[in-house]
Amino acid sequence: MGGPTKAFIFPGQGSQSAGMAKALAEAFAPARDVLAEVDDALGRRLSTLMFEGPQEELTLTANAQPALMATSLAAIRVLEAEVGLDIARDAAFVAGHSLGEYSALAAARSIGVADAARLLRLRGEAMQDAVPVGVGAMAALLGVEAEAAAEIAREAALESGGICEVANDNGGGQVVVSGSAGAVDRAIEIAKGRGARRSVLLPVSAPFHCSLMRPAAEKMAAALAEVSFRAPAAPLVANVAAAPVVEPDEIRRLLVAQVTGAVRWRESLVYMAGAGVSAFVECGAGKVLSGLVRRVVEGASGLSVGAPADLDAYRAIA
Repeated sequence: MGGPTKAFIFPGQGSQSAGMAKALAEAFAPARDVLAEVDDALGRRLSTLMFEGPQEELTLTANAQPALMATSLAAIRVLEAEVGLDIARDAAFVAGHSLGEYSALAAARSIGVADAARLLRLRGEAMQDAVPVGVGAMAALLGVEAEAAAEIAREAALESGGICEVANDNGGGQVVVSGSAGAVDRAIEIAKGRGARRSVLLPVSAPFHCSLMRPAAEKMAAALAEVSFRAPAAPLVANVAAAPVVEPDEIRRLLVAQVTGAVRWRESLVYMAGAGVSAFVECGAGKVLSGLVRRVVEGASGLSVGAPADLDAYRAIA
């Protein structure tokens, strides 16, 4: 028999919503403990904002990032306590989409929950501060594959004199470009003539995962150097490498690179499937990643665990 066939995956920004983690916290002490640890680390009741909103405040990058991690870790700790999950035994890999990489590392006990919360608040603030509001933009190009999107981004940058780069290759014909607002607008125009089904500007406050984020990467390099990392209990499939990593210094380096680099999510899923993963368990808020699994990896199952009712579905595959 081979090793484990499950990967545990963790959502990124956009999956937050008022009420997140509330049902888990009401039902299970381990979820309450995670949220208390995050509140304590941040010196504020982020959990109240998560439970009650308002949505506009929850969506602010510096709030959404630690809130999504807290929800993911609440789900993991409940799975450990209620269903007997053991990441070292049960996970072939862990992976997370953008900020979800920090959730994955905390789930695999490479970093502590409190450190993850503080790093993500700083990451959110640094990304927000890197580019004045309105100067940058991001757009999803739908019905375009990664190679074509990269060519569109290159042309848009050249024609506009701005920055335009692939930020996320999510799979299923969904690629996100990021950069200067004018260059991203130009990319949308070019994509129309290249067979894109639809192209939409994303409601984000900064152009994430492109070279405009370099000031944020420098701040994160300094902050990450101060944090103690251990080898994760299961290998992390890193966003920028789409390959597994376990060595703490290499994890640190890739987390810095991730701020300006593309999230290679489609390739990460394909890598894990090729290494024998047949079930992907999305832990935390929303169902975005489990939906992408079904579009990218033929025959794989995608399951989301973010509420008490989801535990039975997990038990069925445990």
